Amino acid sequence: MTAPSDSAFDLEVATPAYESGLSRGLARFRRNKLAVVGAVMLLLTVFIALLAPWIAPYPEDIADAVHFDRMLQPPSWGFLMGTDEAGRDILTRLMYGARLSLLTAFVVLGISVVIGVPIGLVAGYYGGRVETILMRITDTFSSMPALVLALAIAVVMGADLIHSMIAIGLVWWRGFARIAHGQTLSLKQEGYVVMARTLGASDFHVMFREILPNMTSPLLVTISLDAGFAILIGTAISFLGAGASPPTAEWGLMIASGRHYLPDAWWPSLFPGLAIFVVVLSFNLLGDGLRDFFGDD
Repeated sequence: MTAPSDSAFDLEVATPAYESGLSRGLARFRRNKLAVVGAVMLLLTVFIALLAPWIAPYPEDIADAVHFDRMLQPPSWGFLMGTDEAGRDILTRLMYGARLSLLTAFVVLGISVVIGVPIGLVAGYYGGRVETILMRITDTFSSMPALVLALAIAVVMGADLIHSMIAIGLVWWRGFARIAHGQTLSLKQEGYVVMARTLGASDFHVMFREILPNMTSPLLVTISLDAGFAILIGTAISFLGAGASPPTAEWGLMIASGRHYLPDAWWPSLFPGLAIFVVVLSFNLLGDGLRDFFGDD
């Protein structure tokens, strides 16, 4: 009779332990009611963004359509959130605008992670002069307000939605560099890292195969928390005229266009502002829940 191999025994032991840790994390997440609410609101936003072409009541209103007979109509059964200065349905434009806001968060955070995490990893791993130079560059970027720096870059690149996303990403990486730097300083002293280096693993392998996977928890929490702020900065840049251009259905641009008709016509600015508030709040609540999920058992 053949005895079970050590690898089979390890798999049988590790799998329940992993499932147990996952179950405890989900239990902690569910106990945070606000985090559950944030996750639900965020899922609803994603659902609306994906299905906007099929569920939006007036799909033609996302472009430069003009309806003289229904300009600035207040909320009604026909137009649940009213119409804007061109007679376009605000609800339809909010649905399509959700796509642009989520895309902004994805692009900005993608650029930030790609730039910031390797900088923090290299600085923390090598230390010395390399660490000093890279972290002083990070400090220089951190000394300037994110909105001001991103706005300046966007203006230089040209007023365009994609340019504004890139500009924010070129500013936002500094936070991820600091997190990766701090985590690397802590993790590079762990036994498995020392063992990998002793066995002759390359620096690249140690940094990206041993250290990086073990800092994913704080990175994911930061990504969730920063996604809302990235959307907020993106809409602010569009509001100031350096982002999306008319007639794009972008929330910041919608607020900028609607503010000229305040206080009599309040709905063109109010509903895009509420949409920004809900999405930013959802990401922040989700980030708080992820912090509980990844908490120590």
